[in-house]
Amino acid sequence: MATTTETSKAVVDLVSATVRFCGDSGDGMQLAGTQMTNTSALVGNDIATFPDFPAEIRAPRGTKAGVSGFQLHFAATEIFTPGDQVDALVAMNPAALVTNLSDLVPGGILVVNKDAFDAKGLEQAGYKVSPLEDGSLDAYQLFSIEMTRLNRLAVDGLGLSQKEADRCRNFYAMGLAFWLYDRPLEPTLRYIDEKFGKNPNVAEANRRALRAGYNYGDTTEAFSSQFRVSRADLPAGKYRNITGNQAMAIGLVVAAKRSNCEVFYGSYPITPASDILHELSRHKNFGVRTFQAEDEIAAVTSAIGAAFVGAMGVTGSSGPGIALKGEGLGLAVMTELPLLVINVQRGGPSTGLPTKTEQADLLQALFGRNGECPMPVIAARSPADCFDVVQEAWRIATRFMTPVMILSDGYLANGSEPWRLPAVDSLEPIPVTHPAAPTNGEVFHPYARDERLARPWALPGTPGLMHRIGGLEKQDITGNVNYEPENHQKMVLLRAKKTALVAQDVPEQTVDGPDAGDVLVVGWGGTYGALATAVRRLNSKGHKVAHAHLRYLNPLPRNLGEILSRYKKVLVPELNLGQLRMVLRAEYLVDAIGLNKVKGKPFSVNEVEAKIVELLK
Repeated sequence: MATTTETSKAVVDLVSATVRFCGDSGDGMQLAGTQMTNTSALVGNDIATFPDFPAEIRAPRGTKAGVSGFQLHFAATEIFTPGDQVDALVAMNPAALVTNLSDLVPGGILVVNKDAFDAKGLEQAGYKVSPLEDGSLDAYQLFSIEMTRLNRLAVDGLGLSQKEADRCRNFYAMGLAFWLYDRPLEPTLRYIDEKFGKNPNVAEANRRALRAGYNYGDTTEAFSSQFRVSRADLPAGKYRNITGNQAMAIGLVVAAKRSNCEVFYGSYPITPASDILHELSRHKNFGVRTFQAEDEIAAVTSAIGAAFVGAMGVTGSSGPGIALKGEGLGLAVMTELPLLVINVQRGGPSTGLPTKTEQADLLQALFGRNGECPMPVIAARSPADCFDVVQEAWRIATRFMTPVMILSDGYLANGSEPWRLPAVDSLEPIPVTHPAAPTNGEVFHPYARDERLARPWALPGTPGLMHRIGGLEKQDITGNVNYEPENHQKMVLLRAKKTALVAQDVPEQTVDGPDAGDVLVVGWGGTYGALATAVRRLNSKGHKVAHAHLRYLNPLPRNLGEILSRYKKVLVPELNLGQLRMVLRAEYLVDAIGLNKVKGKPFSVNEVEAKIVELLK
């Protein structure tokens, strides 16, 4: 796809580039980043993004607490992370500059809105003198642009108020970034028509602002060249840009169709899981039912009720909500119903860091219920992988008649990447059967079991299949309430064994890198991109380093212990204080070493690589 206009300036070819837009939470930085992401996907680049939201809903304008950012890494080769540092930073005010400047590479491009660097803005950001004038930015390619003034000139004559005119500044910044990296304007112009078409003046203002920013880059003498990142050599197919939450929601719809079930999603709004509810509510035409409950207990029990009557019962939350669902999850384990429980992790404890990422809920997922209450736990490794993880979770839930917990995190939920749409005929059915009415005097036993120890999924109302469910211990086979010590022991062991049998029904763990060597990096969840990139870099330098990324966290892969024994050292990087490391040490008596971080940010590739090199020495 060609750019809107040809440029007479030099064009520098790059393998990849990382750009970050940052400004006040009302400056439209997420929109700017999203549009550049979608355009880069259409151009054919591989992409990875990292939106960064402020935790304060209405932080005072111009303050550090209100800074919002969006980072995009786009490349002509396969990539796995949104980039350790940024090549170009667009800062709309002083607060955005001071909170993001440390991530800009030396010599990187720094574009700032000069008009925002007034006395008030500088004071709010903690600057005593303007960094545009004191030489502190000499290490970067600084472009100080009067964006506010130039944007107002671009939209003049449309009858907009000054406040309305200034809302278009993100499109001005977007246009400039599009010119800088040779991105076409057409997709964003179509977006403007679709989004603002009912308000012609606003639509025209955004179009003018976008083109003005683009033309500024092309005509001003300040920029001597622009950059081009060619399309990536990705496998053939139809792609779309997708976030983890979108992939999770679409995955639920597809898994339900594969099993001839209807989706029921019972949820209470919570960051960063709420977008799953929002996305699912758009798909009522596929038989999806969404229920915004009054609290977390109602959310999980409504999903259990849906599972009881034969639907795909799903509930989703983040760590604080999963804690509140705890008793309901125990009920799902006791009743042995297929239920999907999605935990989009965020920084904790308590309310914690609502808009930041963490993976500190692993022990909660494994043990955070009263009594002996096991359930399978699996984790997604990338935004697109959330789709596949849902398919696998529902397959396990229905084959073993058990609730399954899916772990995502804020980084995966809000980040995006290209997703190749699967061919419909490649999606095999997920068989679901319900027992029919008994004949010839047969007696229905609700807790009779098959070879996987799964009990029958009997639908209420089926003649002759009357049974009751609840939180009291059940008698083996009959399902009657039973308080006998021997029966309780037997049922606890049966439920534990059923979960353990899942390990025989899932693939063995694979390793990226040599089958034996000096260091094995073991990870899970959203750390995949940084770990995979760091290990591949070191392998290219001749080091014997391998990477095992775990999807199945309970039960652990049946061959994991043997894999761990083949390496001299085991490194477990986690965005927590060592939860998987604790489990591996206890299960396999391996002297695992931790790399731990709880800053609300994902690992950088350099952090992981440096730790591996330290162990190699």
